[in-house]
Amino acid sequence: MVADAIVYHPTVAHYLRFVATTVGRDKLLRTLQYFSRFYAWYLYRTNSPTASIAPWDAVKKNFGLSRKVMRLGKNVEHFKAAATAFDAKGGDPVLKYCAVGRQLGYAVYLSFDAVTYLDAAGIRPISSAKRLQSEAYRAWLTGLMFNTIAGVYTLWLLRRKEAGIDRKEGEGLVESKKLQRERTSTNIQLVSDLCDLTVPGSALGYVNLDDGIVGLAGTVSSLIGVWTAWKKTV
Repeated sequence: MVADAIVYHPTVAHYLRFVATTVGRDKLLRTLQYFSRFYAWYLYRTNSPTASIAPWDAVKKNFGLSRKVMRLGKNVEHFKAAATAFDAKGGDPVLKYCAVGRQLGYAVYLSFDAVTYLDAAGIRPISSAKRLQSEAYRAWLTGLMFNTIAGVYTLWLLRRKEAGIDRKEGEGLVESKKLQRERTSTNIQLVSDLCDLTVPGSALGYVNLDDGIVGLAGTVSSLIGVWTAWKKTV
């Protein structure tokens, strides 16, 4: 039957595994949140009526609040990851300390972000909520900067390794293809980080970007996150 073919299709099973993960659900919500931010800006710039803009603005705000709830407690995970990265023996020292800086940045960001949830949800007004949110953005920006530096540095290391490979030999070809996959993965992550930098950078006033650019950049990084999470649930 057609219904059975759809229900038992491998793609449906893959989708269920994907949405069963917190990361998968978060990336989907994030995509809709930032696309709504872009589209609300677009409607505003094209002089659309307020009634047309309001639903997209509501999606942006409500999905953003929902994602705050899903992130509660996640700061502990990043503090642990920072400690693990710091205690790791061997490896490249630049990548090691970039990993520590990234994880600490994300951990502090999520800690401040959790506190501001009470105010954002109207549970308990906090007079310093705006300052705390700014500190959260600074911590997120710091984590992203460390990850961006690690990405650029990794590309440099891969370029050096590729220069020393003899592609005329079978082992050299295998190693070359492996490095190409690593470079592609690093480039994708770097694009995602650069897109994400627009969010805290704009919120803190370090760069003058409108909601259209920030919304598009956030949508792109979110779609990259969806694709990455999707691949991990194959």
